[in-house]
Amino acid sequence: MTAPAWDAEYDVVVVGAGAGGMAAALTAKIEGCSVLLVEKTDRVGGSTAVSGGAVWAPLNAQSARVGHPDSFEKAWTYMRSTVGDAAPVGMQQAFLRQSAGMVDYFEKHTAVRLVARSYSPDYYPDRDGAALGGRSLDPAMFDGRELGPKFKELRDPLPEFMVLGGMMITMTDARHLLAVTRSFTSWREGMKLVLRFFSDRLRGYHRGTRVVLGNALAARLFKSVIDRGIPYWLDTPLQKLHLVDGAVAGVALLHEGKPTHVRARRGVVVATGGFPWSEALRGEQYPQPTGPWSMSPQDNRGEGIALARDAGAAMGQGHTNPAFWAPVSILERADGTVVRYPHLVWDRAKPGLMAVNGAGRRFVNESTSYHEFVRGMYRSHETVPTLPAYLVCDHDFMEKWGMGLALPGGRPRDHLLKAGYLYKAATLRALGDALGIDGAALEASAARFNAQAEQGRDDDFGKGGTAYNRYLGDAEQAPNACLGPLRQAPFYAVKVYAGDIGTAAGIACNEQAQALDAAGRPIPGLYMAGNDMHSVMGGEYPAPGITLGPALTFGWIAGRELAQAPADSDRSQSGHP
Repeated sequence: MTAPAWDAEYDVVVVGAGAGGMAAALTAKIEGCSVLLVEKTDRVGGSTAVSGGAVWAPLNAQSARVGHPDSFEKAWTYMRSTVGDAAPVGMQQAFLRQSAGMVDYFEKHTAVRLVARSYSPDYYPDRDGAALGGRSLDPAMFDGRELGPKFKELRDPLPEFMVLGGMMITMTDARHLLAVTRSFTSWREGMKLVLRFFSDRLRGYHRGTRVVLGNALAARLFKSVIDRGIPYWLDTPLQKLHLVDGAVAGVALLHEGKPTHVRARRGVVVATGGFPWSEALRGEQYPQPTGPWSMSPQDNRGEGIALARDAGAAMGQGHTNPAFWAPVSILERADGTVVRYPHLVWDRAKPGLMAVNGAGRRFVNESTSYHEFVRGMYRSHETVPTLPAYLVCDHDFMEKWGMGLALPGGRPRDHLLKAGYLYKAATLRALGDALGIDGAALEASAARFNAQAEQGRDDDFGKGGTAYNRYLGDAEQAPNACLGPLRQAPFYAVKVYAGDIGTAAGIACNEQAQALDAAGRPIPGLYMAGNDMHSVMGGEYPAPGITLGPALTFGWIAGRELAQAPADSDRSQSGHP
């Protein structure tokens, strides 16, 4: 295929402004390349901006300082005990050997600041090689005012990560806000948050400028893109990868309403967020039933993967799960809009919440990871309808913790009852009838659950049985931080579906982040990052941050590789792919 008439030329073109894309763009720029970053939406940040923001980077320099010295042997043992052969061994080792260097590089050259957690267990803490902290890092809080007017170009976080219509909070913040009437420390911290938020609104910001979680990571990467002078084009979807003599030589874009052809002298990085909103690819890759239940931005429809496949790239094989699962509850408003809530870490592990299937029976450890919870839903669904499943609690739980979109502390819930999101009844039997499941079975399940709560041990599913379970429970609840009874009427329930926070299946790549064809050969000039790359975790979920850690790491690797690659006119002479 011959080259088109190019409208612009850069060394590197990066498609997608999430963590993987911005990491690649920044690295290539820092290493001396001219770079164009393009994004199909009108905001920067992608899935990263709406995520919890954790970054799993074993062996990082902060691990020992927070009390958890690590080693390659220990981390590798844990990878083998969780991921196993679900992803190529070379890719797993490349990630482990490179992720700590990525953290150091961005600390030195960009505004990205990551802080290791002093206590945050890996999701399978009883397996060989697991760590209780140090491996997962959080982005440091970012002051959105540093972006100036471009703050509006940063994708907003999920509404569920905000209160008061625009104030971002972490789990620690939420605990302070719930305890403002019981603790002076919490009152002081809560007042700081609220005063800062209202000050921002009075100054005309559309939301609070105290930015945390994944929004802070996206903001720090975006600030670095601006500081480095990298041009970025918003509202610019990718339409085609141009192949010239078998190599990806550039891209066809729709920019400012016009077809635009941009040459990429060294190569193209595709990082468009995976395919959770592609009905066709979900039908090809997901177990059934599935539906529009993802927490990822609805723009993530798999165009990058589809166009890479058109250019000869192949999908990865051997994964255990095509997506990173999360139970999601869904509110359908009267105006037709839909709100999705991810039940990640707040309610399921707390004492007094029980999950049941369509037969009214428990089927899973409620305090397990969100990924394992949905795997449990699919396993149960093979014999008993479990899509949806039901989270059940009593009055005391609701007032203390809330459940999904139903907030604690006596806050209004009638709108949720009216919309059919929340169910309420005076007895468990009546609640089951309202849900369309066997009320007597639900009552019997609760009786057994309560008996196990009394003894502090869940013999059926092990709720509260691991350090990770207890980390998300209630430390004041003894003898089991995750077990408590359902006794006080009225009783409540919320339906949850097999949602996800992004896809794990993607384009097969090598250790240099190069896209591979069906024979395992690199496609010259084509690199992948983020959820467009086949997950180095193989669809397993070993710890918090295992999507953003690899996204940043392989974006960084792609940027370095591109900086060392010859220009397209020299590839045939050099032999470099």
